[in-house]
Amino acid sequence: MLNEKVAVITGGSRGIGRAICEKFAENGASVAFLYSGSAEKAQELKLQLLSSGVKAEAYKCNVAGFKEVSETFKRIIADFGTVDILVNNAGITRDKLLLSMREQDFDEVLDVNLKGFFNTIKQVYPIMAKNRAGKIINISSVSGLIGNAGQANYSSSKAGVIGLTKTVAKELASRGVCCNAIAPGFIKTDMTAAFSEENQLVGSIPLGRMGLPEEVANLALFLASPGSDYITGEVIRIDGGLAM
Repeated sequence: MLNEKVAVITGGSRGIGRAICEKFAENGASVAFLYSGSAEKAQELKLQLLSSGVKAEAYKCNVAGFKEVSETFKRIIADFGTVDILVNNAGITRDKLLLSMREQDFDEVLDVNLKGFFNTIKQVYPIMAKNRAGKIINISSVSGLIGNAGQANYSSSKAGVIGLTKTVAKELASRGVCCNAIAPGFIKTDMTAAFSEENQLVGSIPLGRMGLPEEVANLALFLASPGSDYITGEVIRIDGGLAM
């Protein structure tokens, strides 16, 4: 499905990002993934992807830094030649009620979760425009659609991602580039480890359970594939009905 395509995934070493890396590799894509945490986990994933028969490389990068992102993408282009698919997945939380939230808590989340997406899109924009093809997939959240108490920073960043997605979609549509957002609800990852299936918030999900990273990866695969060539500027919820 993604044979001969080069995919870049940020926040790729764990959780949803890791599942997307694995899914894309299973479907023939060469995978370059960015990470900011454990080098050991990143190398473990790299070896796993290589064992599936595709080209893969890991790049340590803080997506909040424009210069660092620019230098990292220069390395990716040197290693892979181009970028056909970009998945912006890197994200952090600093949850507190707004009354207790420090300016630093707000800024750090916006820098990674929103500015980080701008930084990476800025690198692939001219490449995809020149190629007159490409897929940009931004991981937003249902919190960006309906808000969430204690997440003024996170919800703002994810709402911003939706605005960024729609704007990029309009700018690049004439060049054959599609840009869409995925808005997950509660997904079983490190970020939601504190929630159990019996949690009251989880109990409010109509389908009665948390989602799996693999389910988000399946949706990302569709948006990266030719089957989604007539879809752009969309925000697709994958939340078990939480925000309907």
